[in-house]
Amino acid sequence: MELVWREEDGARLAATVWRAGGGWRAVSSAMLGGGIGPLGWVLNAQVRGAYARLDPVAHLEELAASFGLDGPGTGMLTAASVARTMRREDGGVAVSATVGLRVPTWAAAPEGTADPELAPLHLDVPPPAREPSPPKQQQPEQARRPGTVNIVVAVPVALSDAALVNAVVTATEAKTQALLEAGYPCTGTASDAICVAARTSGEAEPFAGPRSAWGSRIARAVHAAVHAGALDYTEYLRTGRS
Repeated sequence: MELVWREEDGARLAATVWRAGGGWRAVSSAMLGGGIGPLGWVLNAQVRGAYARLDPVAHLEELAASFGLDGPGTGMLTAASVARTMRREDGGVAVSATVGLRVPTWAAAPEGTADPELAPLHLDVPPPAREPSPPKQQQPEQARRPGTVNIVVAVPVALSDAALVNAVVTATEAKTQALLEAGYPCTGTASDAICVAARTSGEAEPFAGPRSAWGSRIARAVHAAVHAGALDYTEYLRTGRS
């Protein structure tokens, strides 16, 4: 996993690039390369909080080309600090997660209910002094208070289609557990994305639930990465330091 930088919209922005190469396939909810299929790379690119482009897929394609990525891959965007990506491993499963929680949400909420801003209100800490909030009339709340949890999981064995989907469920459950334990009463944010990659060779594992051999490793690695990212995000809000 490489950390790379670019200049865009007057800001220096980070991205992580995993050049997986051949022999992988993945299930992904990302805008670029989503679904189930072969995987050669994963891009998780940071954008500014007031991101306003209406062509995010084209933007991701441009970014992928600029980093020399071609062939099948998946790309995600986030306003969270990609330079603060958390990486954890468990039994051969590798996970990276970017955690931003300015607009967290419960998955099942009454229709028309606005997502409350838990940070800094819930945590009772001031926003970073170097990121003053503009007046409401200049930007909508969602743009002023960005946040996304993006997760990339690499499993060193083959998984069946059903197990790939099961792995997404397991990883999502572990993410929610980690957020709750870190003090954030939410299931995530409305823009979270995930990519679970598995090898193409060997006999495919049929299960990836939290009590299966590989599912339990996925759960522990995702939990550790997201929990660390949530605590780091809280500290970032308290101190305003990158």
